Amino acid sequence: MNDYVIVTDSTTDLSQELIDKLGLVVIPLTFKCDDKEYVNYPDGREMSNKEFYEAERKGKQFTTAQIIPQQFIDEFKKHLDMGKDILAVIFSSGLSGTANSAHLAIEEIAPDYPDRKILMVDSLCASMGEGLFAYYASKNKESGMSLEDNHDALENMKLKLAHWFTVSDIDFLKRGGRLSNASAFVAKALRINPVLHVDNEGHLINRFKKIGRKSAIKEILNQLLDTIDVTYKQTIFISHGDCKDDAEYLASLIRKEIDVEDIIIGEIGPVIGAHSGPGTLAVFFIASHR
Repeated sequence: MNDYVIVTDSTTDLSQELIDKLGLVVIPLTFKCDDKEYVNYPDGREMSNKEFYEAERKGKQFTTAQIIPQQFIDEFKKHLDMGKDILAVIFSSGLSGTANSAHLAIEEIAPDYPDRKILMVDSLCASMGEGLFAYYASKNKESGMSLEDNHDALENMKLKLAHWFTVSDIDFLKRGGRLSNASAFVAKALRINPVLHVDNEGHLINRFKKIGRKSAIKEILNQLLDTIDVTYKQTIFISHGDCKDDAEYLASLIRKEIDVEDIIIGEIGPVIGAHSGPGTLAVFFIASHR
């Protein structure tokens, strides 16, 4: 069985410590503010998550850019030249063109490496949902699963990887086209906290409208309890946009209700955070369905 590496991107929102532990290769996306471009390195060397959210709260607006094919080509070649195959786990095609860039890169370089294999999974996941997907890819590899079997296992899993989240600032959804101006005005006036998920096409979908933050968090918990696969102990990921207390509160609610292997809390980075804003809270787990 040939050795292979797992390549993913920085929208996994995994910490550098966890990336190193899992043995993942992460290609960063970029984001821009005031005409200055930053690389979204997981260690925050160009802009930390704290600096990013402080800037957002001061009214700074950020834009993001997908990974271009050449970035994938350059990274893939490093590993192919060392005789390693590649399993690419990529940000949802329903939210970014990054998956298409990876596909184009593979089409271009595959003929040059006839003895190597490059398999790609469009995760249809975002933030630490994609991170959890990459986590399972790493665990599968660690258990001795072949490249092909790992790829197939991920394909079978991805539509069971549930994402549930709420946002604190409606304006970010409005800016991203998820809410009309009129709907956003009404939602702010009534203190509505939307609860959203990622659907089977990898798109963000508004599912519930809750009055108040605690009600929204409780709805996230209810959705988890209604759909989580309880046939085995799970590692659950929770990500937050600079609202760690809320993340820990949600984790405590989950632990009171079900027995889990682990709950890992992480921060939403600048690329995802540019579209969700401070105060975003999300949970990711394996469910009977999304």
